[in-house]
Amino acid sequence: MTFKRRAMIAGAALLLATGPATAQQPNSSARIAEILASPDRSAADRTNDQRRKPAEMLGFIAIVPGITALDLSAGGGYTTELLARSIGPGGAVYGQSRPPRDPSQPAPRPAAPEGNANPTAAPVAAPATPPAPPRPSPVALADRSEKMKAAGVAAAPITALSRPFEDPVLADGRLDLVTLMFNYHDLGFLGVDRAKMNAAAFKALKSGGFYVIADHAGRPGTGISESGTLHRIEEGFLRKEVEAAGFKFVAEGTFLRNPNDPRDKNTPDPPQPKDEFVLKFVKP
Repeated sequence: MTFKRRAMIAGAALLLATGPATAQQPNSSARIAEILASPDRSAADRTNDQRRKPAEMLGFIAIVPGITALDLSAGGGYTTELLARSIGPGGAVYGQSRPPRDPSQPAPRPAAPEGNANPTAAPVAAPATPPAPPRPSPVALADRSEKMKAAGVAAAPITALSRPFEDPVLADGRLDLVTLMFNYHDLGFLGVDRAKMNAAAFKALKSGGFYVIADHAGRPGTGISESGTLHRIEEGFLRKEVEAAGFKFVAEGTFLRNPNDPRDKNTPDPPQPKDEFVLKFVKP
């Protein structure tokens, strides 16, 4: 089945799920191109576009304007802002981040050894000047929302949530879409209860709502064991965990795949794009 055909099927399913209040077609490729070409988008986001392929991602998700979406592990808000622009003022977007870690407590460590694909490699020297810490996610999301408002962008309002991922604190059956971009693997060494998180996402979604997850592909048999070293996760392992919550697999986006990546290093050698997968699940 072609990518375009999968996107059309997914969009039709979402249309049925959301009912008359959002009885629209998913954004067309022309509309997506218009969103991405908006002159007020930041230079940093445009640079990120080269790696993230947002036209293909938004087409794969098949966003219907007016829906309610949650971006889990929103971080700096790259995906959150794209959702807000795509959904428009008739809908709503939530960007969730974990509460800040207590600096008096030690950083989380994996519960089990993670393995090392190249144990003889020389350690990478730390930079002479450590990079500045990123802005807290709620601050970044508020800044993005204000800039879109100032530019007159017809975007959905963004609400920042600072809560454990296991608790999205949204009413049952309220969401049409949940996204989790390139951070599911991190949950392996952050101590997140993934089963509880997936169950919470399932509960918060409407019947017919979608859960879209993208991540860096690990080798077969590695599970989530290399989450803190290679920052990868085995695709089949992730899919099994999500389906255990009750989700049904809908489609895979192949636009970020790289078969030349051996998947045995954090940064492929020679330098090349990481092999990445994008999976879409639906709540029956």
